[in-house]
Amino acid sequence: MPQISAQEFEGVPLRVHEFLAGVPLHDVWAIDLPRWRTGVTLDQFLRAAHSRLFTLSPLVRMLLHIRLLVGGLFGWDREPPAPAWETFATRLTDADHSRSLATAGTPDGFFRIVYRFESEQLVELINRTAHAAVLSALVETSSAYRFYFAVYVRSVGRFTRLYMALIDPFRKLIVYPSLLRSVRASWNQVFGTRCTC
Repeated sequence: MPQISAQEFEGVPLRVHEFLAGVPLHDVWAIDLPRWRTGVTLDQFLRAAHSRLFTLSPLVRMLLHIRLLVGGLFGWDREPPAPAWETFATRLTDADHSRSLATAGTPDGFFRIVYRFESEQLVELINRTAHAAVLSALVETSSAYRFYFAVYVRSVGRFTRLYMALIDPFRKLIVYPSLLRSVRASWNQVFGTRCTC
């Protein structure tokens, strides 16, 4: 699964570039999805897939279980004290609020939604390891759809850099490729050649 350059990603017209200005882009990935028909949005994809674009493989579930176990032992998954962090939702403008199809702060698995536009969704997770934001976006090209998956990480302390360095090999070699394969499988299941939606 291709990890793409920040320059390529920043050339895609998405709200997140301005919205998260100043927040480090940790990495970004993209996959091309077959274009069975035109005009599909990320929101349509999410609704058709019952908001489950990502399916965890047994290996990813095992890694997540280990991470949650270790995080529970060390208290990593508690939110830091309130003055130490501020949700990205505070950056939402009135226009963002009116455009969003989901209310900021709505739970989405381990994350909370910051915004969900027609073809772009930003979710965040804040704990004692990092303040992370994950973007999913769907862009129609001349011959396919391109699904972007970007991770932004803001430090919450000295441990953030070490923590990200420790988990990066697992994220890059196992977790994200598996998640993106599951996006492609969901897409093919929902918008296959027999799709009349």
